[in-house]
Amino acid sequence: MKRHGNLFTRITDIDNLYLAYRKARKGKGWQNTVKAFEADLDNNLVRIQQSLGNKTFTTSPYKPKTIYEPKQRTIYKLPFDPDRVVQHALMNVVEPLWDSMFIYDSYSCRQGKGIHAGSLRTMEFVRRNTYCLQCDISKFYPSINHDILFDIVKRKIKCPDTLWLFEDIIYSFPGGKNVPIGNYTSQWLGNLYMNELDQLLKHKYHVRDYIRYCDDFLLFYNNKKYLGETAKIIEYFLRERLQLEMSKCELYPVSRGVDFLGYRHFPRGYILVRKSTVKRVKKRLKELPVKLANGEITSEQYRSSLASTMGWLQWANSYNLRQALNMDALMEVYSNGKTA
Repeated sequence: MKRHGNLFTRITDIDNLYLAYRKARKGKGWQNTVKAFEADLDNNLVRIQQSLGNKTFTTSPYKPKTIYEPKQRTIYKLPFDPDRVVQHALMNVVEPLWDSMFIYDSYSCRQGKGIHAGSLRTMEFVRRNTYCLQCDISKFYPSINHDILFDIVKRKIKCPDTLWLFEDIIYSFPGGKNVPIGNYTSQWLGNLYMNELDQLLKHKYHVRDYIRYCDDFLLFYNNKKYLGETAKIIEYFLRERLQLEMSKCELYPVSRGVDFLGYRHFPRGYILVRKSTVKRVKKRLKELPVKLANGEITSEQYRSSLASTMGWLQWANSYNLRQALNMDALMEVYSNGKTA
């Protein structure tokens, strides 16, 4: 496999750093740290460029934050300046190189892929197979081994300066494990880590109907025994090669419905929104009119929440659910609130 070199001059190019700044500020232009950075933009970009060139850059300390939706987990925040800008600059150059070597049916964090494309692909597999093997990894990001990950990176990249930057980022979290959720690089490093399994299944074992989104993945086949034997291969490879353990490894007929990426997929051709998602949506929509009336949210925030819900529903067979959620009535509340 080709190893890529001569990357660092592209990463530290001032135009690339400007592009990285634009990407890093997206949706965050209101933050004081971003405004302060922009107040002396040119000099700040040069400062970052110089810190990379003379290798005085090092990843800043992390600030942990616990979130509870859709489940409790800890994310780790880094400063906008310089860390978020640097990570975007790095991946501006590396992303297309790594993306080109990923398998077609890897759907996380890739342009043209994502949840909805993955759901449609899952339906293809559901309709032409009898059985599904569904797996996911226990505490995936916190379990990623730094040494194994860096060895994988070194097999893809030979540019010494770029490897210096990756090494600084990968080993920035203490303890020998954990690729922190919240880093821009983490989603790509996680994809690279699991690509080891993808390549094994597709090229050594020639598994046809296989799809992965981050650490959740499905295999389909018409032979139950074959999938059971493949599950043992996967479990062994994950444990011995990647030092990962599965939290779920379930083999079942697709006729019961395949719950993946927030939707339930059925072989007769219909897709339903996952029950737990429906429960959360109902609770959120019930609170929206009250929050709007009390001034806790603006009319645009109200509309944005409704649009987000409709975005989920439009990819499923959801007519009855839309009626049950009273989406038309909720939109009427928005219209009245906006014109009031």
